Amino acid sequence: MTANIERVLATPAALAFIGELRRRHGPLMFFQSGGCCDGSTPMCYAAGEFDLSDTDVYLGNLDGAPFYIGLEQFGYWEHTQLIIDVVDGNGGMFSLDNGTGRRFLTRSRLFTDEENGQLRAQAPGP
Repeated sequence: MTANIERVLATPAALAFIGELRRRHGPLMFFQSGGCCDGSTPMCYAAGEFDLSDTDVYLGNLDGAPFYIGLEQFGYWEHTQLIIDVVDGNGGMFSLDNGTGRRFLTRSRLFTDEENGQLRAQAPGP
């Protein structure tokens, strides 16, 4: 049996930062912003502080923190694996990383043809 392909994952630095934010704020969640005020950045919220819509797509979780993206944005990124990293700088205005001197950053890589086939066969997430 082949392992499921992860649509989103985090670097070790991002996982450590998620742990820090979790200790300060409790359970977390992420939403991949699609533009506007904070550009295309992964936004980190305390669990339950961001209202999801019926069309938002669950991509997976980062150390227990669910990660979502809007349906329209998913249409642009569905062929890529999102790799969440952390870099120096100011976070998104409404994201919990704001004011820490570090921010989350989305990197990506294209899925291979084989991975795209396997993703089509995988059951969707919750």
